[in-house]
Amino acid sequence: MVTDKGQRSSRETTWEDRLLKNPFRSRNALKSECQQLKFTLHRKLLEKINYDALATIEDQRVRNEIRQALVTLMEDEPTLLSGPEKQQVCEEVLDEVFGLGPLEALLQDSTISDILVNTHKAVYVERQGVLELTGVTFRDDAHLMHIIDKIVSQVGRRIDESTPMVDARLRDGSRVNAIIPPLAVDGPLLSIRRFSTDKLMPSDLVERKTMTPGIMALLEGAVRARLNIIVSGGTGAGKTTLLNALSAFISPRERIVTIEDAAELQLKQPHVVRLETRPANLEGQGAVRQRELLINSLRMRPDRIIIGEVRGEEALDMLQAMNTGHDGSLTTIHANSPRDALSRLEVMVSLANGNMQLHAIRQQVASAVHLVVQAARLSDGSRRVVNLTEITGLEGDIITSQDIFVFEKMGVTPEGRVAGRFAATGVRPKFMDKLSSAGIELPGDIFDEVLEV
Repeated sequence: MVTDKGQRSSRETTWEDRLLKNPFRSRNALKSECQQLKFTLHRKLLEKINYDALATIEDQRVRNEIRQALVTLMEDEPTLLSGPEKQQVCEEVLDEVFGLGPLEALLQDSTISDILVNTHKAVYVERQGVLELTGVTFRDDAHLMHIIDKIVSQVGRRIDESTPMVDARLRDGSRVNAIIPPLAVDGPLLSIRRFSTDKLMPSDLVERKTMTPGIMALLEGAVRARLNIIVSGGTGAGKTTLLNALSAFISPRERIVTIEDAAELQLKQPHVVRLETRPANLEGQGAVRQRELLINSLRMRPDRIIIGEVRGEEALDMLQAMNTGHDGSLTTIHANSPRDALSRLEVMVSLANGNMQLHAIRQQVASAVHLVVQAARLSDGSRRVVNLTEITGLEGDIITSQDIFVFEKMGVTPEGRVAGRFAATGVRPKFMDKLSSAGIELPGDIFDEVLEV
């Protein structure tokens, strides 16, 4: 396992270690020999084992049976590999049979947040916001296609020339996107956004300096007082993580309905109903979009509706739900600033109803949304809440807003870390009356808070 950014797992450094022990064998020769042995063993294994019989045996016992069969097959193969090298080949064949082949070691590494396969020749990973090239490769494009087929078939999807793009997810919830030729010019491409099994709590975000204790206290009050909140940010800014953390403040006595394209939210409340969209089949029929799920959820007696990400026509129905008694709704949106988030909402609402006047759209937005939390991933990979913006109303045709907290960048340290400070603007939000009526009192000094990081 990787313990820090500079280290690699034992599988990633195996080839270099072996080469140092035997400098007379080139790296390519050793790797080619191992790849050929893996291919041979895998083929013979498929011919020998009875999958129907193995289906009735528990997983660990099956793995042990397959390992023993591999050891037996390896004894019959002429090879110059040492004992440890044979053991490594055995484990990699097991990964081919039970897992995702060369990617299995990376999926076991909890420090990796993204796995990016750029054809069979190169695999990149992201650790702590920084991309780096690994030593992991596939045998050829056919090998990579086999792994992609294995992933998408597990969730009832397919990928071929007629449908060369697909979104899927792994068993742990990680998001997967694959695109193959003819759309991918150089060969199949695979992107995996890892699903963190360790849910970050609000205190964890404060400890990591994603926000200050004052910002978190204000957000806690806003959630408990049932304000409608939008978490805005770019790709990888931590929107879903922040939404998960905010959901911790929802009362366990409330009925929550979540709506997502790919189920990622990890709510801990006992009364949670999870809904997920469905793509169209090969005939282009049967698709169920977020808008249909949102309309249906209104008939499910929800206390709160949480939309993983609003990205289309469902924006109109979401705003109407917020304005008709479903207070305390939460969602995320892709945008680079709070003002951009409001503009995107306007565009998405107009997609749902092209005849709706701009003034009416903005009136809906200003009435429904109380707070926009802007998250950003900085150049050093750190994630910060850079704006906490209150929507104050509508003046003419303009939606008015005011920043309550901002993150001010102050430069970059010699180590490459972004230096800055969280600063309260000194403005007391207008929704303080709603917090007071809900019995929530906040210390007045949080609106004068300044914290350098």
